[in-house]
Amino acid sequence: MVIFWSIVALLIAITLAVLLLPLLKRRPATDGPDPDAATTAVYRDQKQALEAEYADGIISAQEREAAVNELSHRLGEEVGHEPRPGTRILARKSVWVIAAAFLVVIPSAAIVLYSRLGKPDAIVASAPEGASHDISDRQVAALVDTLAQRLRSQPDDVEGWVLLARSYNALGRFPEAADAYSHAVALIPDDPQLLADYADVLAMAQGKKLAGKPAELAQKALSIDPNHRKSLALAATAAMEAHDYDGAIALWQRLRAQFPQGSEDAGRMNAIIAEVETMKGDRKSSPSVAAKPPAAPQRAAAATTAPARQGAAPAPSAGPGSGPAIAGRVDIKPELAAKVALTDTVFIFARAADGPRMPLAALRVPAKQLPMEFRLDDSMGMGMGPKLSGVASVIVEARISKSGNAVPQAGDLSGKSAAVKPGASGVNITIDQVVQ
Repeated sequence: MVIFWSIVALLIAITLAVLLLPLLKRRPATDGPDPDAATTAVYRDQKQALEAEYADGIISAQEREAAVNELSHRLGEEVGHEPRPGTRILARKSVWVIAAAFLVVIPSAAIVLYSRLGKPDAIVASAPEGASHDISDRQVAALVDTLAQRLRSQPDDVEGWVLLARSYNALGRFPEAADAYSHAVALIPDDPQLLADYADVLAMAQGKKLAGKPAELAQKALSIDPNHRKSLALAATAAMEAHDYDGAIALWQRLRAQFPQGSEDAGRMNAIIAEVETMKGDRKSSPSVAAKPPAAPQRAAAATTAPARQGAAPAPSAGPGSGPAIAGRVDIKPELAAKVALTDTVFIFARAADGPRMPLAALRVPAKQLPMEFRLDDSMGMGMGPKLSGVASVIVEARISKSGNAVPQAGDLSGKSAAVKPGASGVNITIDQVVQ
């Protein structure tokens, strides 16, 4: 607002300068010929006319003398007096009066016309945008509550319900967000994005669990759009929560197919699928070991991470057709040992030295088993795609996850080996790096 009125004042000043400077510099019209000189010239012409008439005998000597006396008397009365009002002094004062009138009238007229024809409210309305960072959480909550009150009288406003739901979600008020989404879905029942968002906040509202209505909403969204990314991620996480690993893998694979091969998103999906494969194998080998329910659904459609588990069975030994194995030992640098908690998870996986980062074989164990021996072979692969035995050389990596997710996160600890050939043994890996 200050900038706006500064510009207005500058424009008014320029306008006044353009109008007043020429006016004040101009000399008044009274600075013309001397009026006494003009009167004397008239007297001279009249006297010459009398002399001519006397020479021609038109008037007598006495008439000529009387006329000359009359002219002399009139000339004495008119010459030598001070200027009358309306001359030079009065003209100069008039210039200053006009200038003062301009100084008052022009700014006043500009402000009055703008207040009537312009939009002064636009200046005030634009202020919150520049000062939005100064709005407190209490003010935001008040605005959201005002929107909620307005929707009570306008229940058919779909955009209003969606805005209210997203606002509640951002404030962490998940039950209210779920209620707002229910109103929006009632008005637009066939929007997969609305259904997925509804499922997301409803799961958060019921203790970060997708079982029940959230899973049903995700499936309904997929019936409308089978490739909807967030719905696929939610449905896959719900399947993992229910220990339906085959169903979860199928859904993650459908989601992975939507990303270019070798992209970061595809690599993230591959890591999740690898973890689910490991969980599936662990459950088959140790049916009595229950898997930990998955973490809460993530907010990004393609970034839902795989759930964490408490423990895993020991690595299976190589069986018939498992191909050449890679064996070795994982240790941790002493300086980083204090950063490891007993509840952390260790991922050990092999990937091609030259090629995509998709794991060829993976193992998941509790961090409390460190230091530990490991063994990787084709039986620990992805179930599809390249195998450990099918590449010339691999790099073995070990990562300690704080969250239990297969996707690397800041604060995780990691280490890797040099390139080795499948069938190598005695591969030593030291965890000596902190993921940034």
